[in-house]
Amino acid sequence: MLKRFGSPAAMVLPAGILMLIVLMVVPIPAVLLDVFFVLNMALSVAILMAAMNAEKPLDFSSFPSVLLFATLLRLALNVASTRIVLVNGHEGGAAAGHVIEAFGEFLIGGNFAVGLFVFMILMIINMVVVTKGAGRVSEVSARFTLDALPGKQMAIDADLAAGLLTADEAKARRREVSTEADFYGSMDGSSKFVKGDAIAALLILGVNIIAGFCLGMISHGLTASQSAQFYITLAVGDALVAQVPSLLLSIAAAVIVTRVSDSRDLTGQIGGQFSNPAIWLPVTVIMGAIGVIPAMPQTVFLPAAGISGYIWWALKKRAERPVPVAVEAPPPVDPGRITLDEVSDHTLVTVEMGYGLIHLVDERRGSPLVARLTGVRKQLSQAFGFIVPQFRVRDSLELGPNVYRILLGGVPIGVGDMRPEKVLAIDAGEANPDHGLRGEETRDPSFGCPAIWIESSQRDLAIAEGFLTVDPSTVIATHLNQVLGDRPSALLGPDEVKAILEGVKERAAGLVETIHPQPMSLGALTRLFHALLDDGISIAHPLPILSALSQALQQTNDHDRLIDLLRADLGPMIVGRICGPNDRLPVITLEAGLEQMIVSGMHDPATGQPVIEPDLARGIGERVTDLIAERGPGAPPIALIVQPRARRPLAALLRLRAPNCLVLSISELPPSQPIEVISVIGGEAPQPTRPELPVPEGIAA
Repeated sequence: MLKRFGSPAAMVLPAGILMLIVLMVVPIPAVLLDVFFVLNMALSVAILMAAMNAEKPLDFSSFPSVLLFATLLRLALNVASTRIVLVNGHEGGAAAGHVIEAFGEFLIGGNFAVGLFVFMILMIINMVVVTKGAGRVSEVSARFTLDALPGKQMAIDADLAAGLLTADEAKARRREVSTEADFYGSMDGSSKFVKGDAIAALLILGVNIIAGFCLGMISHGLTASQSAQFYITLAVGDALVAQVPSLLLSIAAAVIVTRVSDSRDLTGQIGGQFSNPAIWLPVTVIMGAIGVIPAMPQTVFLPAAGISGYIWWALKKRAERPVPVAVEAPPPVDPGRITLDEVSDHTLVTVEMGYGLIHLVDERRGSPLVARLTGVRKQLSQAFGFIVPQFRVRDSLELGPNVYRILLGGVPIGVGDMRPEKVLAIDAGEANPDHGLRGEETRDPSFGCPAIWIESSQRDLAIAEGFLTVDPSTVIATHLNQVLGDRPSALLGPDEVKAILEGVKERAAGLVETIHPQPMSLGALTRLFHALLDDGISIAHPLPILSALSQALQQTNDHDRLIDLLRADLGPMIVGRICGPNDRLPVITLEAGLEQMIVSGMHDPATGQPVIEPDLARGIGERVTDLIAERGPGAPPIALIVQPRARRPLAALLRLRAPNCLVLSISELPPSQPIEVISVIGGEAPQPTRPELPVPEGIAA
């Protein structure tokens, strides 16, 4: 506490109050009185400017206290000037200082009668108009603010409870509301200072006139006219010197209490609201109409109409100009700063291209590759049953100018060499051997078919010769579709699984609640969906999959067992991908001894699954491949039916050697599905056609 009052800034206000008391009690010279009069006027102008520049009343919350001290300063100066006028008034106009003399001689021309009337007019303006209006506004504002205080406090509490405000923000709002109530209450009382100051000025003027007139004739032997000339002129000058700052403070008080909160100061607020061109056009018309009346002074009204017309024209032109968009300058780049985006790629699928292929994504050329990749993404999403993450296309200086590379999680899964200005003619098996096309021979990067890079002018000839012609952007898009189509599980993450669950939850919320988050977490569901996708089962229809999963979870939580139960329930969906419900499904089986050898042979100690010996695996794979080749390219796919325990190792084997062969366990085959057994691997000749699946002894066991 002692330290705070001992600082120089803290001593300014007590010293000022002490100075006011000294001015009232101790006589001061006329020169010092002039200094204080000038200081009083400067302080009044500063207060008025602060009131006008405040964006809202609370920005000048110290105004009531400032108004009190400014009023006390003026009253102290009135007391000091009254003492000097009564003591030295008989010496002439300069007896009370040059400021009072200037107001008495220059402003009223030395005629005290004119000065009295001017003073009375200023008093009327101050008391009747400005002070009374400001006092009324302060009273009403204080009343309304206090009445609204409980509601504002409740609104703050409600926003805090709803989470719209933090505790610190709510505390600041409460402090602001409390300060607002205190401010308007203080302004209601401070307006009485201004009114009392005006009354005191009137009384002081009367005392100076009467006392000075009497003292001049009695004490100093002046005549009545001399006494009136000296004392009344000084008294009126003194009153005017005090009344001008009083009027400025009254205006400042009125400005503060009539302000409406805005982001601009008073000048900007008024100027912005008077900048509407529609305001000035009627003013121009009315001033011009009055100016053309013969009895009116055209030299005043017509120039006024011209000025207002110019203001209207200028504001109209400014309103028609487009609003400039402020573009913030980018922050300076720190050359030593390295961001995470510069060293990591958060995109799952990336297509990198050499600089010779950049025109494929050039917007000025229509971005043909971008449109193709968007189509691929949509096609894959429909096939897989989830939204495939967005692809990223970027250039790479590591590649040759016409080389592209497809990355999945940063790992290259496809590379191709393009001829950007040519067309690729692909021989899909229907091309004329004696086609006569001239070009660069190559192979289709998607399926390895023989192909030729030809000029665009040979495109019609290539089509006529049986070739399939595609442009470079289609080659890249087809290659991307082919390599990603074999890896659906690599594109499915927890976010995509969460989106699937949210979509199903909108229609079957109870079903989702039986699965997630208990007993299966999001990670477990993602792993389960990966296994289904790896088995070629689309999750485009998640409702039956989740329904089957909900039933399977009643029996077990083991991942492998859940897959087997799901596949058994989804058997019609699995078989329906390659065969209609009324068509015969081509089937091959394993000889019972061979199947038993696989089931009872070696097992993986980590997973417990059977492991097929290399020679046996090669034999089975070659036999299945031969059977598919014997049926020809147009024949429907075949299915290998095995025991449930043998399905998983055989599916992994044939996924690489014969991907078109569907591996099913006996429990996954729909009972109503007609079948045609075309071969038994490891047995005698192929079995005759039967409407039902033959059940070897090994399988029955």
